[in-house]
Amino acid sequence: MSAIAIARERLDSPVALGLIAALNAELSSRYREPGANHFRLDLDEVRPGRGAFVVAWRASEPVGCGAVRRISPGICEVKRMYVDPGARGLGIGRAVLASLEAAARQLGAARLVLETGTRQPEAIGLYLRAGFVRTPPYGEYVRSAPTSVCMAKQLTF
Repeated sequence: MSAIAIARERLDSPVALGLIAALNAELSSRYREPGANHFRLDLDEVRPGRGAFVVAWRASEPVGCGAVRRISPGICEVKRMYVDPGARGLGIGRAVLASLEAAARQLGAARLVLETGTRQPEAIGLYLRAGFVRTPPYGEYVRSAPTSVCMAKQLTF
């Protein structure tokens, strides 16, 4: 297996846009019903000091991504987690998530939250193994599709 490198990337770069397009295509194939949509992430939300967007690289190929954004004092949210299907099972999701947790700590977060979906059992498993627990819906997800699964993790420093 090739080494995995995680690096910050601009959200509007061609690499980031390609990974997000692949994520959106996968989500659209899993969630076809009305109301099951992709929630936004803006460039300003992941600027230095407010959040981060990272890309996982394997043998000089981008194979995954994820973001973290501060949503309130002490709370950051994981967004746009994705690993290319051909690179799954190699620990890339764990590496991206660990990088996002570190970025959240640097932003002063004591709690990390996220939303995923019932039709993403591999993502739910990753988050549970990483110490996340299910929580009631929060923020923009309170009125989201019934397929939403919200989770949270207390961060230690």
